[in-house]
Amino acid sequence: MKGSIRVSAKTLDDAITEALVQLGVTSDKLEYEVIEKGSAGFLGIGMKQAVIEAWKKEEKQEPKIENVVKAVREDFAAIEESEKAKKEETKKDYSKKEDKKKEHPVQKENEDAVTKETPEEEKGEEPVKEQQVLAPVEDQTIQAVEQFVKDTLKAMNMEVEITSSIDEDGALCVNMKGDHMGILIGKRGQTLDSLQYLANRVANKHQSGYVRVKLDTENYRARREETLKHLAKNIAHKVKRNRRPVVLEPMNPYERRIIHSALQSDPYVTTHSEGEEPYRKVIVTLKR
Repeated sequence: MKGSIRVSAKTLDDAITEALVQLGVTSDKLEYEVIEKGSAGFLGIGMKQAVIEAWKKEEKQEPKIENVVKAVREDFAAIEESEKAKKEETKKDYSKKEDKKKEHPVQKENEDAVTKETPEEEKGEEPVKEQQVLAPVEDQTIQAVEQFVKDTLKAMNMEVEITSSIDEDGALCVNMKGDHMGILIGKRGQTLDSLQYLANRVANKHQSGYVRVKLDTENYRARREETLKHLAKNIAHKVKRNRRPVVLEPMNPYERRIIHSALQSDPYVTTHSEGEEPYRKVIVTLKR
């Protein structure tokens, strides 16, 4: 197998963990073949190490879905650029009014009234979200998000059943069900995350207040969380055994938080992140 590595360790589990670290993948992205199961021997005599041949799972290229998501992102970027240009134009008009007010002090009273009525958005300032407090999700927002997801998936020639609900935190959860949903998830959930980002943009354009949208399919979010927790424990075990830090693969902020949370109560290891997005990584080190 191209790109495969041969790993040996005292036990089969240790060999698999070592392969995960060397290849920089999580367990759901690893394939391996057991060459030697290994044995403890009798009182250490005749002990054999476990040996495996390991490699990364091949990722099928799905250019069509990536192109659709890319096109939608570009549409949003164009809209944002247009809105930014309008704000800049409004800001210039406002500056001109200020200059005229200085030139004609007799008009100050009237122009002050105009200034008070000018909304914050016209001054080029973005409204500030206070501690990301979630606003109640309105029906029109749910409909807009569902329609956006349906239209996007239709462009991908995917027949998907959509169900929406509000979770205990007040976020809008949209679950998608259909055939070939692995295509929609993408490599390490990147396609699903991109679609979720766009769905959040749609939701927050349809009502005031901050709305959070969570997209999921085939219970991927929960399965990915369990995989990362399992990986974190395996890596912590390796760090304690070898007394050397281990650098994980790049992850998004949500996945890094899972690793930090999984190991925060471990008395022997500590975690921190290094690097710039989207290549920021978690590093697991032994506590002094």
